[in-house]
Amino acid sequence: MTNNIEEMFEKTGAVLKGHFLLTSGRHSPVYWEKFRILQHPDHVTQLCSMIADHFRGQRIDLVAGPTTGGIILAFEVARQLGTRAIYAERAETEGRTFRRGQTVNPGERVLVVDDVLTGGGSIRDVIDAVTTLRGEVVGVGVLVERSEKSVDFGAPLFSCLRTVAETYLPEECPLCRAQVPLEKPGGGKT
Repeated sequence: MTNNIEEMFEKTGAVLKGHFLLTSGRHSPVYWEKFRILQHPDHVTQLCSMIADHFRGQRIDLVAGPTTGGIILAFEVARQLGTRAIYAERAETEGRTFRRGQTVNPGERVLVVDDVLTGGGSIRDVIDAVTTLRGEVVGVGVLVERSEKSVDFGAPLFSCLRTVAETYLPEECPLCRAQVPLEKPGGGKT
């Protein structure tokens, strides 16, 4: 199955090679452009099915994800689990918050989903938004886990695909030293 999932990402052009500035501020020679896979409903359905099947026995009340890719994933996983989906938007100061009438009821069992896990910042922000409203995070599901070290969210983590792509602090980046142009995905050249 792993080869099939990897092949799915490769065929859609979701795996990019070059010199990229990640959201975490780190640099990497590999970037996973999740929107290239998210534009294919059949692939999204298959990947979300893997997440839903993994957590099906956990009595999930609610699926939450961060904007933007997490909206699609939360919706599809929730649809497959027969529950509702919400998403956390960036707060005005820091972290994320639920807006537009979306909320977590105290004691609700929440599955947090996201597209690509590198450092886990977006997931932590969603977890914080859930626990602030006294929800219980019972799991985390991602399409791709590309972190060098396993990330502990205090709840079981499931990834459809686990891969390791090197990342560098900007001051230690060999691609910068080689003067390879740095790209900021979604924002063009830096």
